[in-house]
Amino acid sequence: MSLPRTPFRWVLPLATAAVLAACGGDSAPTPPASAPSAEAPAPVPTPQIADGTRTTVALLETSDLHSNIRSYDYFKLAEDQSYGFERTATLIQQARSEFANNVLLDNGDTIQGTALADYEATVDPMKCDQTLSMYKVMNHYKYDVGTLGNHEFNYGLPFLNQVLGGGLNVDGVNPGQTCKGPDFPMVLANVYSLKTGQPLVQPYTILQREFTATTPDGKSVTVPIKVGVIGFTTPGIMNWDKRFVEGKLRIDGAVETAQKYLPEMRQKGADVVVALVHGGLSSAPYAPTMENSAWHLAKVPGIDAMFMGHSHSLFPDRGTRPAYTMEGVDNAAGTIHGVPATMPSFWGKALGVIKLELVRDAKNSTWVIDKSKTLVEARETVTERDSKGKAIAYVTPDPRIAELVEAQHQATITYVKTPIGSSDFRMSTYFADVGDPTAIQIVNQAQQDYVARYVQANLPQYKDLPVLSVSAPFKSGYGGGADFTDVAAGPIAIYNAADLYLYPNTVYAVKVTGSEIKGWLEGSAKRFNRIDPAATAQQKLISTFPGYNYDMFTTPDVSYLVDVTQPVGQRIVDLKYKGAPIDPAASFIIATNNYRATSGGNTFIAALDGRSTIYASPDANRDVLIQYIKQVQGMTRATNGSARSWRFKPVVTAGKVVFSSGQDKLQLAVDAGLTNIALEQQDDGSGKAMSLYSIDLSK
Repeated sequence: MSLPRTPFRWVLPLATAAVLAACGGDSAPTPPASAPSAEAPAPVPTPQIADGTRTTVALLETSDLHSNIRSYDYFKLAEDQSYGFERTATLIQQARSEFANNVLLDNGDTIQGTALADYEATVDPMKCDQTLSMYKVMNHYKYDVGTLGNHEFNYGLPFLNQVLGGGLNVDGVNPGQTCKGPDFPMVLANVYSLKTGQPLVQPYTILQREFTATTPDGKSVTVPIKVGVIGFTTPGIMNWDKRFVEGKLRIDGAVETAQKYLPEMRQKGADVVVALVHGGLSSAPYAPTMENSAWHLAKVPGIDAMFMGHSHSLFPDRGTRPAYTMEGVDNAAGTIHGVPATMPSFWGKALGVIKLELVRDAKNSTWVIDKSKTLVEARETVTERDSKGKAIAYVTPDPRIAELVEAQHQATITYVKTPIGSSDFRMSTYFADVGDPTAIQIVNQAQQDYVARYVQANLPQYKDLPVLSVSAPFKSGYGGGADFTDVAAGPIAIYNAADLYLYPNTVYAVKVTGSEIKGWLEGSAKRFNRIDPAATAQQKLISTFPGYNYDMFTTPDVSYLVDVTQPVGQRIVDLKYKGAPIDPAASFIIATNNYRATSGGNTFIAALDGRSTIYASPDANRDVLIQYIKQVQGMTRATNGSARSWRFKPVVTAGKVVFSSGQDKLQLAVDAGLTNIALEQQDDGSGKAMSLYSIDLSK
């Protein structure tokens, strides 16, 4: 299949990136001994270009693909047309047909996120002479540049080095290793190797392109354009993957890093500067460690276009209720502080498109962006919606994508079908927010058992402390009615365990006090909006706080009430351990995951910044869960799916309190003993195949 491309392509090999002038700095650093030397291309005289000559350049973005190559749910073993790169690929083809001058970029969180990704990384690891499936299909589509998201680091630096093709000069990695990686360069400006003091990969690259243009008298000409691309990722890596990166990497703030490198890029001739920001929008006061810095980054002079990610949102959002409305954000124009910007959702659900029109200023030998001609879009794969906004049709997938990864796809399906046990009840998260523990308790039991055994065997100083466990509903409807954990009663296979535990986290054990447990639960209770008992209008129970952060206990040993009539931080009442009020000074060990144990105090408690960790296991939570299910074999609702530690504090409300969940699922609430739930609307109007339910908080 022939894909439309620009006539000239210059790709900087990863292994030699450090020695190229375009990689930042006034002079190139000394290359590693293992890296081949690279000779800079001879200067090419800039041809005379007529004043007023115009050219249109389309910048195309994917982000947060998370290895969703196929439109296929490995947890449900079924096609899901709502996502998948094979459909995004069709959007790319369409955009390239529309815009002859185009640059295709990826914004990270690319190689992790599906059972296929886990299979290639941990089950049957890719060999050095094999290209990762995700990069294989991206090579086919001739990407120009990519950057690294936080999830690129989930499998460790040696794996990352291999799948990138080699060249990472960092402790614990062979920088001279040469493997098959992407055919396009990676850029990342704010992550540095502590071993060398240099960026982990090249901070930026400057693509030299020959684009078609039109002179003022209507003639078609070819003109050279230099497109500079710089990458930034979220500093959360230092916490979330601490076990892999501590003592090996440092991450600087995006704003400071941009201020350092953007002038260099202009000095080296970049006509257009594009920022790949693996982060979303937050107008909170700037800090170098902030997770979503794009709002602040857009204020740094020198950025012509900005691509965002990480937050799994759509920008610009031209619906009636856009997600981002802070000062400086213009959804209609698609700009952040005047800078064209887009975020293309997640899992290949959309393609970011920024069209720039450049006008030649012959007097100054520069290209000027005609901002009146700028177009910003997030083009979705949805082609048709019904009268209520529900997606009912999608673009046709590119069949070549499936062909390229068929062997790995089938191997993954075979792997996830491996049987490990059975269950006499259905485990789901459709009503986890309101008290159903069926998909949470088995995870907590597995984590608690694993940590308790380790403590008894290896940490005698803690052997007398109670070991508890918290977990959250990782799939809680953010992506729509299909975005819930749902494991049918009967045989349990590996793919079911992957549904129960979505992420490749590792088990961590933290030592906290009773007072800190209360603070932890107060942080989790941000999941709920504050409810006014006197309000007669409908009130939404669930806030924008992510479901994957709603940690809960599921054990008879712990009980507590959540008072949603109170403000954040004052909602956990009647907290007890074994029937008595919890001692604020008493010590407990909590089994959790590396993400939570190192998430810091902004969301939960200050102690969750690594200081309270007493055991950082190398074992994945999902693997621990699989082994526990194998041990239990036959799970029952009474033993593994009915322990509810928390309830809402009873309150009578004048109006209805409502929440959304999957359609036709009310019986699951009944089966879980939640008799205070009622169906209000079969379709909640979100267009995401969700129903509207009410909850009687007085019961």
